[in-house]
Amino acid sequence: MLTNINITGIYVLDQDEALDFYVGKLGLEVGSDVDMGFMRWLTVHLPGDPDHQLLLEVPGRSPAHSAETAAQLRDLVTKGAMGAVVIFNTDDCEKLYEELSAKGVEFTDKPTKQPYGIDCAFRDPFGNHIRATQRVEGPVEVTDEDIARWSGA
Repeated sequence: MLTNINITGIYVLDQDEALDFYVGKLGLEVGSDVDMGFMRWLTVHLPGDPDHQLLLEVPGRSPAHSAETAAQLRDLVTKGAMGAVVIFNTDDCEKLYEELSAKGVEFTDKPTKQPYGIDCAFRDPFGNHIRATQRVEGPVEVTDEDIARWSGA
């Protein structure tokens, strides 16, 4: 039986630039930084949460990708077409927005009240879509107005 998610992969185009963003701006910590010869195994995690890591992987650096597939993945990342790659929890979405904006993080959605809490969205330097949510306690009730707002109606 599976017990938890340990590592989730995010495609990045430059691992040093990814470190500057995820560690330098978001405040994550390096979990592993290992030169494996054919690739660099680079993970980061939230402070105090080393059991949930993000693998910052460059397409084409592992044997899993052909040159053609790596090029397609780089193109999708750059277009922001990979969907929400990670959703962080925060205890204060407005404060997070102010702090990261001051560090030059590009937000695509300002903090907005949702049925499940307050959330915002931003991109990493490569185009990956990241969200942060200040969750509410208790059951979530989605209204017709919420669905209409989400669908752009």
